[in-house]
Amino acid sequence: MTNHVHLIVEPIDKAENLPLLMKRVAGRQTRRINKLEGRRGTLWEGRYKSSPVDRDEYLLACCRYVELNPVRAGIVVKPEDFRWSSFRQRAGLSPMEWLDPDPCYIGMGDNDSSRALRYREWVEENIPTAELDLIRKALQRGQLTGAQLFVEEIAAKIGRRIVVRGQGRPRRTENKSVPF
Repeated sequence: MTNHVHLIVEPIDKAENLPLLMKRVAGRQTRRINKLEGRRGTLWEGRYKSSPVDRDEYLLACCRYVELNPVRAGIVVKPEDFRWSSFRQRAGLSPMEWLDPDPCYIGMGDNDSSRALRYREWVEENIPTAELDLIRKALQRGQLTGAQLFVEEIAAKIGRRIVVRGQGRPRRTENKSVPF
């Protein structure tokens, strides 16, 4: 994208390595661009945003969200026209040996060509509004992207209650009691 990057990453061994990965990506990209353009300073503003994703229900939905982002932004007309996307690989249009197919994608068909066709058709369907809103809110707030059952499973694993909250501080409630 013109002002941000979307990555869908599976931290296989340790989820706590994700911040280290993002630090390295930001550092290397900043050094590269600064050298190419003869500039100094940071490349990206602020910290990265992340949202753990429910693989079973929302992983492909998040892939579709990312694949269609350049289309929604008016950068390209079709997802396959965006050169920085994994869509061309998943849709069977050009190989990317470095891209690992996830189990959800593999489950879309019995062979490469049937998976590619089904993925193209699925991405071209309209994203349901509720799905789009859930993904956007989860990204903006750094919350989980998934159904309530997924939230409960994660809460049990980490031993903490997870509450989906709105942006900002809660509003103050006025004390309407009468002083003595």
